[in-house]
Parts: sequence; structure tokens; C-alpha cells
Amino acid sequence: MTVAALKVLVSVDMEGIASIVHPAETTPAGGDYARGRALMTEAANAVVAGVLEAESAAEVLVADSHGPYRNLLPEDLDRRARLIRGKPRELGMLAGLQAGAQVVMFVGYHARAGAAGAVLAHTMADAILDVRINGRSHGEIGINTLLAGSYGAPVVLASGDEAACAEFTALVPGGLTVPVKRGLGQHAADTLHPREACDRLRQAAGQAIRRHDEHRPVAASGPLEVEVDLYQPRTADLAALIPGIARTGRAVRFTAENMTAAYGLLQLLALLTSMGP
Repeated sequence: MTVAALKVLVSVDMEGIASIVHPAETTPAGGDYARGRALMTEAANAVVAGVLEAESAAEVLVADSHGPYRNLLPEDLDRRARLIRGKPRELGMLAGLQAGAQVVMFVGYHARAGAAGAVLAHTMADAILDVRINGRSHGEIGINTLLAGSYGAPVVLASGDEAACAEFTALVPGGLTVPVKRGLGQHAADTLHPREACDRLRQAAGQAIRRHDEHRPVAASGPLEVEVDLYQPRTADLAALIPGIARTGRAVRFTAENMTAAYGLLQLLALLTSMGP
């Protein structure tokens, strides 16, 4: 009897990578962006290596999940993994769930907008102040955990600063975390050396894979009531033009049948925040 290979989706963001603290390291126009890309790629490689050391037959899909989704250096990524890059795309940061991913890992993630002691904290876009799903505030960690859960996939590992890791464990008790820095402000941190962080990521990824069957998906039952607080009233004006979205002051709200539908609208709202006059 042939046993199907374990399918692992590794979603990689940039703000939660060890030593990264400033937009100059995370945006294409930034002077230190090339170094940020290299650090992000090294962290992704460490996780891929850890997964395959624990489960040599695993299929590993890496989703570039920061900004333009074109940050990881394809030629430097572990050749044993497949890469998803570019946007827009269905399921955004978790593109690949549709391919049957059974296990999800978050690498380089950050805390939600407004979180204290967090580096480069935000939620999907700087102009989104808060996202609440069925009354509970969520950042990208929570939103993506619920999205993965709606596909039956547990998130078994998260890395980022201490605030991001705490955000994850509040939603996924027992989930493994790799805190790689302690936030001292929005643009400041006490951080591990990148190579030390990669060593810890590699070890934790292997441990998470060996224990993956102990974890259960975290899902929200539908229909989902979603509220989004926006920085710009103009964005709320635009959002209100979308059927099913209602505006209250700077906030908008909608009901979604499931997390896939909710995620699609959240991606659209994030895009609207960047539109000019």
C-alpha cells in the first residue's frame, strides 16, 4: 500500500525575520531590501530543511507572502521545495491550500496592528486598524490560522517576534513557536543572530512535523460577521460600493459564508487602502 506524501505549506512573511526592524529592509524601494530578501530566503530554507529531515518524502510548498509576494530569491531557495510567488492570487498568503496542503507553517510573521512590543506590526495593510471576526480581533496570524482551519489544515509552527508568537499561542495552544526577536518599538528589537535563528527554525520545523498529527485545525463556524476599522474614511466610501458591505463611520462590516469568502473581501479592502484619488 502506497502512503501519500505529507503536503506542507510554508507561508513566509518578512517583518518577523530575525534582525529585520525597518521598512528600508522590507520594501523594494528600501536601501537594505536586498539584504532583507536574503535573510528571508535563508529562514525559508531552514524550515524546508527541517521539514525534510523529519519527513524526507514530504512535498513542501513555499508561499512568498510579503508585500508584492516577489521577495524570496528563487535561485537561492532550497531546490527541493516548490515556490508560489506573485499577486494577486486566490487565498493570498496561504495560496497552496487549494492543492491539498495538510500542514501549515508561518515563518517571519508579525503581530497585529496596534500590538504593544511588536516590530513592524500591522494587519494586511497599514491603513487597516483592526479586523474582527465574530467579535474577536485578529491580525494576519489569526486570519490565516482560521483560513487554514477552514481547509482542514492545522498551523503547527509560527515564528516572528515575541508578540507575534504570543498572538499565535493564544489562538493555538500547544502550537510550536520560534521567537527570533523581542520588540523594543515599531522599528527596534533585541534580536537573535540570523544564523542562530535559522538553526532554531530548522530544529522546530522538524519537531513540528514529527508531532503534526497531534494538532487539530482551528476554524470559525459560519456565517462569519466581519468588521474592519479603516484609517481613511475614503476607503470606507469605496468599500461601501461593494455589494454586501455596509459602512459605519470609518468601519465597514459584512457577512461571509466562510473564511474563503471573508479572506477574498479582506484582500480587496487591503487593496482599496492603497488606491489614490
